[in-house]
Amino acid sequence: MPHHSHTPPPSQHQQPFPLATALRACLKTYDRQTLRADLVAGLIVSLIALPLAMALSIAVGLPPEHGIYTAIVAGIVAALFGGSAAQVSGPTAAFVVIVAPIVAKYGLHGLIWCQIMAGIVLIILGMLRLGKFVNYVPYPVVTGFTAGIAVTIATLALNDFFGLGIAQLDGHYIDKVQTIIAHLPQLRAGDFLVGVVTLAGLIFAPRFTPKIPAAVAGMTLGFAAAWFLQQSGISVDTLFSRFSYTAADGLLQQGIPPYAPKLHMPGGSGLFALPDYAEFKSLLMPALVIAALAALESLLSATVADGLARTRHDPNAELNGIGLANIFSGLAAGIPATGAIARTAANIQAGGKTPLASVFHALFLLLYVLTLAPYISHIPMASLAALLLGVAWRMSHAPQCLMILKLAPRSDSVVLLTCFLLTVFVDMVAGITVGMVMASLLFMRRIATLTDISLHTAETDDSVPENVLVYRIDGPLFFGTIGKTLESSIATPAETEKKIVIDLTHVPMIDMTGMMAMTVFLVSLVRGGRDVVICGKAHVTDKVLLKLHGSTAEGHVRSVHRLRDAYK
Repeated sequence: MPHHSHTPPPSQHQQPFPLATALRACLKTYDRQTLRADLVAGLIVSLIALPLAMALSIAVGLPPEHGIYTAIVAGIVAALFGGSAAQVSGPTAAFVVIVAPIVAKYGLHGLIWCQIMAGIVLIILGMLRLGKFVNYVPYPVVTGFTAGIAVTIATLALNDFFGLGIAQLDGHYIDKVQTIIAHLPQLRAGDFLVGVVTLAGLIFAPRFTPKIPAAVAGMTLGFAAAWFLQQSGISVDTLFSRFSYTAADGLLQQGIPPYAPKLHMPGGSGLFALPDYAEFKSLLMPALVIAALAALESLLSATVADGLARTRHDPNAELNGIGLANIFSGLAAGIPATGAIARTAANIQAGGKTPLASVFHALFLLLYVLTLAPYISHIPMASLAALLLGVAWRMSHAPQCLMILKLAPRSDSVVLLTCFLLTVFVDMVAGITVGMVMASLLFMRRIATLTDISLHTAETDDSVPENVLVYRIDGPLFFGTIGKTLESSIATPAETEKKIVIDLTHVPMIDMTGMMAMTVFLVSLVRGGRDVVICGKAHVTDKVLLKLHGSTAEGHVRSVHRLRDAYK
């Protein structure tokens, strides 16, 4: 596997608008050998991306060419302006469960503006330098919702895999499953056989032809099987038989168009008409969901790429790049785009060294559409469905899920299963939202157990003088730990203990709830006529003293930074 040393320059963090950091770093050492490696990698990745882009577009309820437009535009824009040297961006399976309802409810016009709005949100996140916060999404949450998406995608793919001919799979997940089961008697043997052959190629071809990508081998076998069946008089559903477009001369043509979308899109410029206020409000939430998922998947993919290629991506530039990619994808009548982990890994394994490898893969896709559209139109629908099943299996992270359920704490297993079930049976937004809330609550509970309070006197600690009581707090003082520390663990001082020392030396942070609780506690101590001293780091003790301003304890509590000074 090739290893790269290209990394964004250290000065990237000084830029007011992080953009194209990866490309500029890579071009400094670009040579003819690197160009050759990028061209080869771009060619290989394009062969993988072509059928997958069409399959994903079909899965969301649009003609296949819209997925190709996305792969071309996002593959160029995100690579040129992003922050990862090896990332390949385009349509991904994670968006299917989000985009399909948008297309069904708002049509292509609504989807276009969702992408443009999402792109603007992503650019704002990049300008605010929030890219690093993707690391705070817990692993069980990511694994749970991706596994749920995988199950949903696999279920949708069964329609074309079996050749059931269901026009639209509506309703919730259970409704979709019931519809598929009800149509199983209508299974078409030709489509099913082509799907099985394609799936077998995806699974077994890498063992016999490791140099040929599994997607290429599987699609080739499926294409050959469909051609043989058609020659034998057995019908097989293809892109040619399923989809059509209006040509420049106004005539209806079958298959996919070999030219730009503006020449054949129904409605013409109406697709890009500005939404009114009511439309804007209804599209805002789907746009925010697209932006969140695009940011999460793109930065996770870039992190995976760093591990495979030994590079270092700029997360803020990557957010800006994928934001611009979604804006331009929307303007090209595409579907949402993000970093594609499988295509990125294929790019690295094929020897791609710079962002230009992604650009070349997009240009190869453009060449295929312009020259080979009539032949591409004969790709079987069942083969594309088999490709989606393969993608769903890889997305399911089945081994990782089993590992979490077997080895991880029970709380992590609960979070994973909750995210998975809600994503499948409700929607992805519910899965991620509830999962993040649960993970946050569980995190606070764990942090609370790390905060401890202990009492020290001369009888229990030789370092403590007579008639002094020391409250030693270890850990953060925030709303999640107050109940454990200042409410349930503090005993009432004896009358003989005239000096009270609050040792906050090992308190790394204190929030407003902690300051309020500490103020109440200090006021109660001062009322007893005792000498009260707080000891700790300035950023903690100063906040406590500031909160005492105006209280009866003001002027009766002093602060020191060293514990030995508190005993004087």
